[in-house]
Amino acid sequence: MAGNVIELTDADFDATINNSDVPVLVDFWAPWCGPCKMIAPIIEEIANEHAGKAKICKVNTDDHREAAVEYGINAIPTLIIFNKGQIAKKWTGMTTKKDIVAELAGLVEQG
Repeated sequence: MAGNVIELTDADFDATINNSDVPVLVDFWAPWCGPCKMIAPIIEEIANEHAGKAKICKVNTDDHREAAVEYGINAIPTLIIFNKGQIAKKWTGMTTKKDIVAELAGLVEQG
């Protein structure tokens, strides 16, 4: 994982999402997933650009299934932005950096 991307496990998922004072972007992925590999550099860029303004996290769904089941992840990559513990936005499949950044920016501005 890159420096500003947090690797979440089932054990720390809920606490990270619910106790964050900034928006949390979670990338649900798996090592064998081609589109997940394609979006990974975008996630890393966003993490570096939004350090301190948002938490950017990844969950390997092969190793940590509980969070994936809890949030109905049935295809990957799936990206979810949580704000104050609630789902603010969810994308299934590929999406653009522009769309992710726009959604995060709106939540960061709201505080």
